[in-house]
Amino acid sequence: MKKFASLLFVAILGGGITLGAYKLLEENIQHDVTSVTTSSKFSPVTYNGTPLTSTNADFTEAADRTVHAVVHVKNVQISRQPRSLQDLFYGGGEMKKGLVGAGSGVIISADGYIVTNNHVIDGATELEVSLNDNRTFNAEVIGADPKADIALIKIDADGELPYLPFGNSDNVRIGEWALAVGNPFNLTSTVTAGIISAKARDFNELDGNPQSFLQTDAAINPGNSGGALVNINGELIGINTAITSQTGSYVGYAFAVPSNNARKIVEDIMEYGDVQRGILGISGGSLNPNLANDLSIDTVEGVYVGDVEIDGGADKAGLKKGDIITKIDNVVIRKFSDLTGYLGSKRPNDVVEVTYTRGSDTKTASVKLLKYSSFVIQKPGLEVREISKEALKEYGVKEGVVIAQATNDQLKRYDLSGIVITAIDDKVVKTIDDVKRAVSNKAPNEAISISFVSKGGERKQIIFQ
Repeated sequence: MKKFASLLFVAILGGGITLGAYKLLEENIQHDVTSVTTSSKFSPVTYNGTPLTSTNADFTEAADRTVHAVVHVKNVQISRQPRSLQDLFYGGGEMKKGLVGAGSGVIISADGYIVTNNHVIDGATELEVSLNDNRTFNAEVIGADPKADIALIKIDADGELPYLPFGNSDNVRIGEWALAVGNPFNLTSTVTAGIISAKARDFNELDGNPQSFLQTDAAINPGNSGGALVNINGELIGINTAITSQTGSYVGYAFAVPSNNARKIVEDIMEYGDVQRGILGISGGSLNPNLANDLSIDTVEGVYVGDVEIDGGADKAGLKKGDIITKIDNVVIRKFSDLTGYLGSKRPNDVVEVTYTRGSDTKTASVKLLKYSSFVIQKPGLEVREISKEALKEYGVKEGVVIAQATNDQLKRYDLSGIVITAIDDKVVKTIDDVKRAVSNKAPNEAISISFVSKGGERKQIIFQ
């Protein structure tokens, strides 16, 4: 609770915390400009033509297929340029267009649907898309998932467009060849080659935003974001998204959103209008030698179940605190990002087979995934979700919603997950809908009062200006 008290003290002294703009994952992680997605509605999951693999690893045909389906995405914003002091104070001035960013995108259907990263198109007044044949179109944003950094846009072109078929990223093997295609430094249609260096990479398991990237040593630089990572058959296996570098340029490590996750996000946007996330209903983390020693267990791989949500899918299937998850649907789970990566391709109400150990016993249970329902309070920047009445008893309250994570960069410094919000502007909140109603009419610069309670029962109220 020292962290909780520290947070409240810092927030009061600060006077107000506004929602920060979308930031980089970490100081040494440079987001280039985008991510990908695709749906089986648009293209086949596998390529049925003649395999291009050979002992000499000829990339020419795969590259030729890919460059025509990768586009250049330009983020254009219109802003008012004041011409005088009067314009500055009263909102006058000349409207001007300005290019604020550029990245890549992948055409995933013949009728012009394109996947890219959310940070490539974020805040755009207009989107300009240039094809490999130099034709240029304005694009419409269909939907986006900032959490996964994926966006779906569309252009209207005469005739059918070349597009990439999706490969199955679950079948990708470490060491296999991969091509990265995009527009680094505005150099259009650039192709680089490398191998898959690792799978299920997560930059920071404690940042509240679990990821599961493919890692490659194919050269990727700013501008590649949203471009294609393909296998030697020309199948889309990932969307190039980020690099780790001290300089901001490629130094041997690049990361892509797996195609299965990207495709699922696109399908959700097309069918539901937003992303449908399925959850097991557990909290926990990766095992390692230190944790295994603390817990007096022999296993050093898997996901340790630290808590089970009451009435969640895992609870109903019989999982308990202390269990160690080792497989899901026969996919080996060595660390937490293996689990989140696989679940990222699933939806609520899907049933998965979970293999876990309890002591010396190995068990299997069928778990029905439940929907992850959350809402972001833009000011001060908190993502909240609903919590069961049984769990609320531990806080000594009957109503409230629980903080899942902070979305404001200043608040991310503190461990806020698990703290319950009981009221907003002195109005009791019981559900996500109550939270939405409480903040629906708030102006961005209007103060908001939030009442908190910790698991130990400590209560605080703070006003964010």
